[in-house]
Amino acid sequence: MSAMRLITCIVVKGKGDSVISEAMNAGAQGATSFTGMGTGIRQTLGLKIVPEKDIIFLVTRDEQTNDVLEAVKKSGNLFEPGGGFVFVTKIESAFGFLEDYQDS
Repeated sequence: MSAMRLITCIVVKGKGDSVISEAMNAGAQGATSFTGMGTGIRQTLGLKIVPEKDIIFLVTRDEQTNDVLEAVKKSGNLFEPGGGFVFVTKIESAFGFLEDYQDS
């Protein structure tokens, strides 16, 4: 099995469904999402931000990661300041995802 990655995406509340849909279209097999609260430098500068966020976890195989990441950035408007945040983490081991996984 190829290496696996976790894409974590934090977007403005209400954008999560479209981010998940586009990620699935780009090759992600599934997603976990939940609502959270965020704060940041913009708030400390007195700029108004919406604190409610949609947080999405996407597990991808290494060869899918770039396509899914690009879909997430576009659908979540992550190119805009204050649009959100996305990062990728290497998965060293996982259980219950199609088959058990150990990074070699």
